[in-house]
Amino acid sequence: PEFTLNMYQTAGVAMLLFVLGRFLTNRIEFLKRCCIPAPVVGGLIFAIVHLVLYSCGVVQLSFDDNVKNFFMTLFFTSVGYTACFRLLKQGGKKVFTFLLVAIVMVCLQDVVGAALAKVFGWDMRLGLCTGSIPMVGGHGTAGSYGPLMENELDIEGANVLAIAAATFGLVSGSMLGGPIASARIKKHGLHSTENAVAQDDQPVVTTQAVENDRFLNAALYFALAIGLGAVVSQFLQDIGLTMPSYIGAMLVAAIIRNIVDAAHVEAPMIEIDALGNLSLSLFLAMALMGLKLWQLVDLAIPMIVILLAQTAMMAVYTYFVVFNVMGRDYE
Repeated sequence: PEFTLNMYQTAGVAMLLFVLGRFLTNRIEFLKRCCIPAPVVGGLIFAIVHLVLYSCGVVQLSFDDNVKNFFMTLFFTSVGYTACFRLLKQGGKKVFTFLLVAIVMVCLQDVVGAALAKVFGWDMRLGLCTGSIPMVGGHGTAGSYGPLMENELDIEGANVLAIAAATFGLVSGSMLGGPIASARIKKHGLHSTENAVAQDDQPVVTTQAVENDRFLNAALYFALAIGLGAVVSQFLQDIGLTMPSYIGAMLVAAIIRNIVDAAHVEAPMIEIDALGNLSLSLFLAMALMGLKLWQLVDLAIPMIVILLAQTAMMAVYTYFVVFNVMGRDYE
């Protein structure tokens, strides 16, 4: 039997899985050390249990995608509000150097994914679902482009493959970062040269309680960006550009942030971040709990080979290219 949960039930299950994931990550050292997000842990456990129940013929569950897309849009809107040109300027030349390094990496990931997809007899476009879409874009971009490729481009298995690859990328990336950085630090005897004292032109991190008025203002910021963003997204669609559904809201949020900065108005960034983090947690839980792992059976072996190749490429690229291009120092 198949049951479909409505938006309220979907959100309720996602919150319970987030609580379960937080409980486990606080008590399992491996999860804490690798910085695996709590909603990913809870959602993945649910996906495995769902696989067992489906395989035994007990039940198949489906979830309301509208609530997942809503929280995804909220999260990326909060990301847009962090796009401050003033802070980018403080980063100087290295910001753009690293941007170039990242662009090259994106291209390499897509080449590896598409080439190995061809080797296994897949549609080469399916290989992109193991490339930069999930590896750089994460669950948000995978959750946008996966359904697009599967429903509109008729690429079977694209959605579940992209979400699964994003999960693998999250785990492997967390496990690669520490050891690679540690190896470089030890080999070259590196240490930080940054002045621990904040300078006048640098942002100072402060703590501030969430206030009702500021929280209301943050909600208004979200509503304005999402409302105008829907118009921008529709315009992009009308001129033939394929973009994630959240891109309009994210672009508008970035514009609003910089207008507000130029007018020397303080945006409620602490509250915007709080709403964004909550939205990300619920979105990730929904994305993972919606995984239908049985759809990956036919893709399993090729997918594992491609993802391992992506991991090896990333490790080599980070160790030899990123470190050397970015200055061969601790920072």
